[in-house]
Amino acid sequence: MMKFRFRRQGNDPHREKIKQDLFAFSKTVEHGFPNQPSALAYDPKLQLMAIGTKSGAIKIYGAPGVEMTGLHKDTAAVTQIHFLYGQGRILSLLDDNTIHLWEIVQRENRSHLVEVHSFNLPGRPGIESTSATRVTVMLLKLSCDLLALGTEGGGVHFLELTTLTLLNKSLFQDEIMQSVPEEYKCGKSLGPVESLQEHPQDSDKILIGYSRGLVVLWDLNSRHVVNLFLGKQQLESLVWERSGNSFVSSHSDGGYMVWAVSSSNPCTHDPISSTVPYGPFPCKAVNKILWRTTESGCVHCSCNKSLVVLLEEELIVIDLQMAGWPTVPAPYLAPLHSSAITCSCHISNVLPKLWERVISAGQQQCPLQNYENWPICGGRNLAPDPKQKELLLTGHEDGTVRFWDASGVSLKPLYKLSTANIFQTDCDHNDSLTQAGEEEWPPFRKVGCFDPYSDDPRLGIQKISVCKYSGKLVVAGTAGQVIVMVLSDEKSDHMIDVATVDLLQDREGFTWKGHDRLPPKSGSVVFAPGFQLVVLVQCMPPAAVTAVTLHAEWNLIAFGTSHGFGLFDYHRRSPVLARCTLHPNDSLAMEGPLSRVKSLKKSLRQSFRRIRKSRVSGKKRAVVYSPTNKVQEANAQLAEHDAEVTPVQRRIEPRSADDSLSGVVRCLCFADTFLRDGTHHGPTMWAGTNSGSVYAYALDVPSQEKFSEQSVEALLGKEIQLMHRAPVVSIAVLDGRGNPLPEPYEVSRDLAKAPDMQGSHSVLIASEEQFKVFMLPKVSAKTKFKLTAHEGCRVRKVALSNFTSISSEEYSENALVCLTNLGDIHMFSVPALRPQVRYDCIRKEDISGIASCVFTKTGQGFYLISPSEYERFSLSARVITEPLCRVDVERPHDLSAHSGSSTPLPPQANGTHKTQAESKSVETEGLLDEMRSALSSPILDSPNSSADITLDTTGELTVEDVKDFLMTVDEAENNFRNITEEDGRPPGILIN
Repeated sequence: MMKFRFRRQGNDPHREKIKQDLFAFSKTVEHGFPNQPSALAYDPKLQLMAIGTKSGAIKIYGAPGVEMTGLHKDTAAVTQIHFLYGQGRILSLLDDNTIHLWEIVQRENRSHLVEVHSFNLPGRPGIESTSATRVTVMLLKLSCDLLALGTEGGGVHFLELTTLTLLNKSLFQDEIMQSVPEEYKCGKSLGPVESLQEHPQDSDKILIGYSRGLVVLWDLNSRHVVNLFLGKQQLESLVWERSGNSFVSSHSDGGYMVWAVSSSNPCTHDPISSTVPYGPFPCKAVNKILWRTTESGCVHCSCNKSLVVLLEEELIVIDLQMAGWPTVPAPYLAPLHSSAITCSCHISNVLPKLWERVISAGQQQCPLQNYENWPICGGRNLAPDPKQKELLLTGHEDGTVRFWDASGVSLKPLYKLSTANIFQTDCDHNDSLTQAGEEEWPPFRKVGCFDPYSDDPRLGIQKISVCKYSGKLVVAGTAGQVIVMVLSDEKSDHMIDVATVDLLQDREGFTWKGHDRLPPKSGSVVFAPGFQLVVLVQCMPPAAVTAVTLHAEWNLIAFGTSHGFGLFDYHRRSPVLARCTLHPNDSLAMEGPLSRVKSLKKSLRQSFRRIRKSRVSGKKRAVVYSPTNKVQEANAQLAEHDAEVTPVQRRIEPRSADDSLSGVVRCLCFADTFLRDGTHHGPTMWAGTNSGSVYAYALDVPSQEKFSEQSVEALLGKEIQLMHRAPVVSIAVLDGRGNPLPEPYEVSRDLAKAPDMQGSHSVLIASEEQFKVFMLPKVSAKTKFKLTAHEGCRVRKVALSNFTSISSEEYSENALVCLTNLGDIHMFSVPALRPQVRYDCIRKEDISGIASCVFTKTGQGFYLISPSEYERFSLSARVITEPLCRVDVERPHDLSAHSGSSTPLPPQANGTHKTQAESKSVETEGLLDEMRSALSSPILDSPNSSADITLDTTGELTVEDVKDFLMTVDEAENNFRNITEEDGRPPGILIN
């Protein structure tokens, strides 16, 4: 029989239109806490907050749902950001010494953050910048017309703000040194400018603080020194008292000084007071100090409601108006990585009853969790209420599962489940020792939730499975623990029910060399309202669980490890099935994750063997009946086939059954389908392994009334071995119409249509290399798509999603969504497996991002772009979750109109957003203090400096190569003076 394959004809225009209405790719919003934050600013009028990062991003936040992001063209750390008060403009200083002016503009009925000007302080021609002209601090005057720049060389330069044009008003150290007493000079430089502060009562005067400790009050109009303050301790920060009669300086020894400003004493040698709060010994430097006046010395103050502190890993907001200064829960910017994320699970269309019960459990954990007190509330969220509630569950290294509201733009924390209280861990002993020890010094109250250290790595959560209809939850961990839980509204107190399942089945020749199991607590355990333990199933050996699934209607859970899989009836607390999948050479599976180093030599040896096999695979060998020779024969036929008839396919090398970890169970699923014959359907369980094996079991599940009387029985019905032995990533059973089977309880509670049980069912098996549909019950191949052969990539994540047309809600299609190891997403029709669309989503180098990706049932997805951030994306033309907000601003002139408003928008890391805020004239002294605070952005100086993310562009250059271009600080200042004083025109050419 001859088979003919023809070229694919042109695309069908009608089908292309349908695809456009169904599919569209967009990255919509980033959830979580910005990675490596480096600067913070706040606009008290617009009530907006800005955060700069070391990767060059600026993120604007207001009320929940009000978000905007701008990306600098160069990946340089943002060291400082400042709002222009009430104007919707932001100044940013980067680590490459460039200054950028941003503006919130309205385009396409949305607010965007766009860059309108940039500036680079000039150094010697031919050199990008020098240390002398490197900007260390920026002062934005309250009038928002002048920008002062302090440099490492001790100079202060001035820019006209609207155009970022350098003015001929520069102040250099030699002018200051003329007024400094001789005994203070000592032949030393004053050092870099560390702080610039505008006088609160006289805008023509600024306070200049130098690193050496000297502080100068300078008159801008008369260009002379008004006061000198001869400090001797290294300076870190300055702040005015609101009357202007005194100021405070903070220093590197952990202390601060109060200085009096008097016209009768132009040179002050000593401060009024000097304090080291937690001395007497020197402490860490006080990098930032604020002075706020309260009413009659009381902490309750009308003009200072909250204190916002940006840390490296989280944002802390403290309520200054409540007794005890409690922290304010954040409706967004939650540190997802408070403990490292190990897995995630998304639940679409959560029922209102379950939603309310989860929220109730969370509120009992944190009674003060009220987002109404959130002080950063600028702009308006114009996005409509979500049509359905969505939950994102994240498993963490410390054994917790956190529930997040993923319905909208803001990812809100709802509830935290901890599994550590079920086990006896090393942390229990450490806690008792800590309580018995002495009190810590300094006596600070600890706030925040970031705690990346896990007391026992075995607690880590590996897999999560949820039934949203019954409130059942299965959590599986690193030490083989599988925990079945149920949602309860009442507190309970009971013993821990433990069942052990031996997956080795007494197989000889295997000895577990990994970690021990986690011992459960022996006494009674108290469980708070929320998810509570039903039974703890312990896999033996205690290897990490690699797959888990739940069928609440049958009271069954299935779980798999690197040794095999098991089936457990949690209603009767009895094991149903245990199957060992180990190959005789699977020694690596017996060592556990902590023993992998021992097998490094073996892994290298096997890798070289594979390379040798691939090099000689084309050579002719003696014909022996084996899968390997079958593949080589197919490859040879493929090479001889006419290339013009069919697209080029890559040769695929078969995987050896001897590979280590071939017995790892990759996926599990339950299905009510035809397995024994074509006339009787019933419960089944399917398991897929790393070696391309698929096991299908027919289950005898008793009726609801007889659950307690009869036990579940399992009988092996089918066993499939894929030819290439590629790991099985996913298994799904399709009904007679080719639709995925409904979830448990959906049909019995009239929440979904009953599946078609008249037509022939099929099973879709997705391996790392291909997708294949088999007809049931004969398990005969129906159709397939060789992804690796056609595209040269491997499957990493697979899901079946439903896509509704943007033209009509009545039309929808199911599609197979696939993420590959190259970071691209392919979508195929089901069950025909015809390619539909392909999108580039994740960088192929971002291995952790690819591994963390999770798809939703409505065509969206999440993946980690950093340890603390999820990128949300949409594959659907209809279902898109993105910011829709508005901020109204009033400004004297619109810079974006002069900078080319028709230019395309820059890439938005956070999608696009709209913002509108009310503008009110404020003249009170309290808001003036807020303005000054907003205009003095701190620099986050952390051990994780920007050096670890910026590229070194010097290559192999040495000092000898560039010594002709090097100059001293004095030479740089002289060169700069020549530019600003001798040149009569403003240096507009210096604007980038």
